[in-house]
Amino acid sequence: MKRTPLFLVLLTLALALLPSCTPPGGGADAKPVIYLYPEAETDVTVTLDYDGELTCVYPVMNGNSWMVTASPDGTLTDAVGQTYNYLYWEGVSRTEYDFSQGFCVPGRDTAAFLEDTLATLGLNRREANEFIVYWLPHMEGNAYNLIAFQTSSYTDHARLTAAPAPDTVLRVFMAWKPLDRSVELPPQTLAAPVRTGFTLVEWGGAEIS
Repeated sequence: MKRTPLFLVLLTLALALLPSCTPPGGGADAKPVIYLYPEAETDVTVTLDYDGELTCVYPVMNGNSWMVTASPDGTLTDAVGQTYNYLYWEGVSRTEYDFSQGFCVPGRDTAAFLEDTLATLGLNRREANEFIVYWLPHMEGNAYNLIAFQTSSYTDHARLTAAPAPDTVLRVFMAWKPLDRSVELPPQTLAAPVRTGFTLVEWGGAEIS
């Protein structure tokens, strides 16, 4: 029997131990991204207090904070002049998400469902497009998806603050499970605040296996 060279075995083990961005699944909070829209160019510090382990952030944080200059169009600029569309993080926690209400959506209808629902939740077209492009490949091939948009079940465990304080904060977080068959559950009533003044928007999600 052909033996695998020892250096390949050691390399494989080393790569497995390297920290990396966490893919959807297994209870990970995947790709929360944060947009900032001030009314004028503003230096902003965004702080994340997370009840879990951060597995990936971009750009690099200073402690548990990002410090950027935000423009009204949403462009973020760091201290060395690099620009970003948003702040990005992922992590793993033991948070129990609430599925007492929600939606059971056929996989083939996921795109249409998300387009309508994200508009109701207050995301603009650019934000909704980036949300759907990220999550749709993991959802549309399933027979059904059980979807519940989280409120305090998420925000109490991923506390987000900004200085100066935004006038409007909009945080959209989708917990979901792939299902083989449809289930009945009470539908959620969804709404969004009116976006006025300096606005902070975040979206993310977690696939629950």
